[in-house]
Amino acid sequence: MITDLRENDSAEYKFRFMINQPGDKYTGSPGVTLSVTGLQVEVSRSDSTWSLMKCLSSCVLPYYPSYYWYKNGQKINTGSSLFVYFGSSDSYSCSVRGYEDQRSPSVYAPKLPSVSVSSSAEIVEGSSVTLTCSSDANPAANYIWYKKDGNPDPPLSEEPQLVFSSIQSSDSGQYYCRAENLMGTKRSESISIDVKYAPKLPSVSVSSSAEIVEGSSVTLTCSSDANPAANYTWYKKNQTRPHGEGDIYRFTSISSEDRGIYYCKSENKHGWIDSSSLVVDVQYAPKLPSVSVSSSAEIVEDSSVTLTCSSDANPAAKYIWYKKDGNPDPSFSEEPHLVFSSIQSSDSGQYYC
Repeated sequence: MITDLRENDSAEYKFRFMINQPGDKYTGSPGVTLSVTGLQVEVSRSDSTWSLMKCLSSCVLPYYPSYYWYKNGQKINTGSSLFVYFGSSDSYSCSVRGYEDQRSPSVYAPKLPSVSVSSSAEIVEGSSVTLTCSSDANPAANYIWYKKDGNPDPPLSEEPQLVFSSIQSSDSGQYYCRAENLMGTKRSESISIDVKYAPKLPSVSVSSSAEIVEGSSVTLTCSSDANPAANYTWYKKNQTRPHGEGDIYRFTSISSEDRGIYYCKSENKHGWIDSSSLVVDVQYAPKLPSVSVSSSAEIVEDSSVTLTCSSDANPAAKYIWYKKDGNPDPSFSEEPHLVFSSIQSSDSGQYYC
């Protein structure tokens, strides 16, 4: 016999008897299922300000039973229904008169929701991540997930869990959830998601958009989106050794030897990537010209002779030939070559370009 029957007495019951021989026992199977139902509070919203509650029972009650209502365990009212302020942090229950010690389970708005992330380690781009929201509430709460990304913030999911099957860097940010039932609503604290990822394709730039002239100061800059922040190494094409470290590489006084194609390497513990190429074209005046004559033997009258002038310069140099024969010396040609197709004795002398 069960006295003072309660809902938690609901169960499957079996009998067992034993005989005198050790190890011999018999159990009645299948058992008998006992389902005990008591008072329940049914909640329905009337508007955004009030909630309507009714005290219901599946048990057979006396005609026209009287009900008591309780707020936080204290008796407050009578009647089969009760209006309460929507969003109240109080809990409510009811009982039937004469059975005050057998109250219904309490109903209440959601408590402060707790939020958690499935991974306690670093969150790396491409991995699976789940955010979970939970709140103590009766009736059970419904959940909505938000990202702090606007005013108002857009809803992302109406499930207890927000799942990223392959999380991306753009998913970094602060998230929160809202738990709500017919008694009220409660917002959680924010949880921060910081997605780590390898560097994206770096961008490279040069400080001067005009001509780069020898002797000037020039700065090369490399930048890349990465988390954690990337380290940078500068290289010059066709050279195996690094040319410099850091996102900025400076030429305090650039020279013609610094001409070439440069690129940077962006790297963190999740990976690395090379930038596109950056051409550094240094402009400079002509270096000391070299002069040569086509014939290394004796130059005989009427023979063909060519004098050649060349100089390292950027942009390419223009040339003028002179003969030391006055003040000023007369110019002969504005070409790299001074050609005598049939040289004469009068052409003897000293030439320069």
